[in-house]
Amino acid sequence: MTPLLTIDPAAFAPDAAPEGTVALNERLMAQAAGAPDAWSIGPAAVRERRKLGLSPFIGEPKSERAEIVAIPGPGGPLQLRVIAAPARATGVYLHIHGGGWTFGSADQDDPRLDRLAAKLGLACVSVEYRLAPENPYPAAPDDCEAAALWLVREAKERFGVERLLIGGESAGAHLAVVTLLRLRDRHGLTPFSRANLTAGCFDLGLTPSARSFRPEGLVLGARDLRMFVAQYLQGGEDRQAPDVSPLYGDLAGLPPALFTVGGRDPLVDDTLFMAARWTAAGNSAELAVWPGSPHVHVALPDPQAEPALKRIEAFLKE
Repeated sequence: MTPLLTIDPAAFAPDAAPEGTVALNERLMAQAAGAPDAWSIGPAAVRERRKLGLSPFIGEPKSERAEIVAIPGPGGPLQLRVIAAPARATGVYLHIHGGGWTFGSADQDDPRLDRLAAKLGLACVSVEYRLAPENPYPAAPDDCEAAALWLVREAKERFGVERLLIGGESAGAHLAVVTLLRLRDRHGLTPFSRANLTAGCFDLGLTPSARSFRPEGLVLGARDLRMFVAQYLQGGEDRQAPDVSPLYGDLAGLPPALFTVGGRDPLVDDTLFMAARWTAAGNSAELAVWPGSPHVHVALPDPQAEPALKRIEAFLKE
């Protein structure tokens, strides 16, 4: 029997956030107030600042075990960052990084992927997909589709396993669902057994929480989301097309999913709506709302990051 999806109203109570989370939010907003406006300095400058650790997401140490594998991609050679399991792999986790389709890189989540490799025995493969605005839609989902198809073909020979999992954060969670739909609809494939979807943006027309979120300086704001979408969609695409906004897609036959989001994330509605639609389509879905936590809190020094990561690990291990 498919487990029931429950939404606990206590997670949204004004006083539900731990003191450490409240302090983190205040610190992040103070830092944002003194930082240059991302949309004035341009994507290239923001990417450089992120590499230097000058963003809410700390520049983290890179894995010493990571290697780059280049595969044929729709726009030329496509790089995959592979962190192998320390012993025989129990599965392969296809990871898609966040960054509003505009920022980020395949190495930004090395510590958490290293952890999945060490604790769960997963070989982790992160996609260096093309970024907007230089490469707008459909470049990023085309690259992710190519990476997934490569993994379907090569996982057994390269990693010794056929168990595949998929996941991502923010724009990466969006691209993960788009990839699942593309593989099912274009190739007749449903190879992934679990989907780990953290703080995803699933409606590029913007859900109510995304449209009205305040304050702007808490990692991700309403203006940021509008700008990210404008950078990503440059061809007048229908924002309710499933390949653009997977919330509107036919979700039947997709794998069990864990939806993780913070209570002070502008994309909280995206997660609530998608988790409900996932379940209504007959799939298994778990929902974890972390009171008061900001966007992609699992990558921040939030006291709720560790329990969230442990729940993700338990889900991927099953």
